Amino acid sequence: MLVVEEFHGTQVTQQRVEMVERKGTGHPDQICDCIMDSISVALSQAYLSEFGTILHHNIDKGLLAAGRVELRFGGGEVIEPMELTIGDRATFSVADKEIPVHDIAVGAAKDWISRNLRHVDPERHVSYRLKLAPGSRELTDIFARPGAVMGANDTSAAVGYYPLSPTERAVLTLERELNGARFKTLFPETGEDVKVMGLRNGDDLDITVAMPLLAEGIKSEREYFERKHAVEMEMGDFLERECRGFGRVRVHYNTLDQAGRGLAGVYLSLLGTSAEDADSGQVGRGNRVNGLIPIARAIGTEAAAGKNPMSHVGKIYNVLSHRMAQEICTSVAGVEGAYVMLLSRIGEPVDRPQMASAQLVMEPGRSVTEVEGKVREVMQRQLSGITEFCHALARGDFPVC
Repeated sequence: MLVVEEFHGTQVTQQRVEMVERKGTGHPDQICDCIMDSISVALSQAYLSEFGTILHHNIDKGLLAAGRVELRFGGGEVIEPMELTIGDRATFSVADKEIPVHDIAVGAAKDWISRNLRHVDPERHVSYRLKLAPGSRELTDIFARPGAVMGANDTSAAVGYYPLSPTERAVLTLERELNGARFKTLFPETGEDVKVMGLRNGDDLDITVAMPLLAEGIKSEREYFERKHAVEMEMGDFLERECRGFGRVRVHYNTLDQAGRGLAGVYLSLLGTSAEDADSGQVGRGNRVNGLIPIARAIGTEAAAGKNPMSHVGKIYNVLSHRMAQEICTSVAGVEGAYVMLLSRIGEPVDRPQMASAQLVMEPGRSVTEVEGKVREVMQRQLSGITEFCHALARGDFPVC
């Protein structure tokens, strides 16, 4: 069933208070999400290469247990490595031909760490625990059933929206800048474990950032606070340049710090992530698939990262709903904003959701009845192309973290 109606709630930009969070590259929860999805992509490509099709797997149960380090100004040592548990289900063999699932999983994890965490050695600083097993007969049988489109392996709902609010764009843009090449060249002593929390109160934007400085590059408490001040000023300048339209913009950086307390009063890191000794991570506790944790928005509860891209609607519908909302807003004149909700029924083909609902925010003077037909066309076209969309997910073309 496909329903198009007007959005009757209060738009987030019209609410006095808006809160938005983003966990960055080196946050333990983000590490889990990104690694598990990288493993799913690697397994999908291995299955395609060996069997010409993507087989059953769900690599969406992951835990990064914090290690232990000894820090000092100027450096430190790893005392105990972080431990990454890779869990849930995969297909290990077909017709007596085996797939080296464990090797593929660990290889994909190490590759992601090498590419994204500059100071983490995936061989020395991380240990790996594999808890993968074959799937149940009923769920794996979905992949053997006839039909051009696979059946959904769960009854699940997802919601996507477009466009991002100015606050959402500011939070997303700032974290990407802090973990981008330009900023890391300017401030190589900053780590990847970035958390950005944005608060809009009326027209004023208040940003709180947590991001460690690397112990190796900081020789004293005094130098820490000098570098911290420079980083904070650059963040403020960046927001003033890139995120216009607010009244007052304020940045608060590493607010737990307290001068005079030595190592206990500063946010130092040896490896650039709090997973080295302070904070563990888990799949599903990080960003939604659009890269944000939008407190004032309707959001789904599924952890998309690592789920099977061909049959698990917890991944497929989460990403697809956002893409539908974006195309509706960018291609249908008169639509200012859109929320798209998709609901599957287990066993039904993923291109035939039990419900596909679009709630539209219209331009002044425009009505939903004027655009309903075009909106339906967009949604039906996206659903009819779902097989290619699923293969794009399997290639990693649409990051979910």
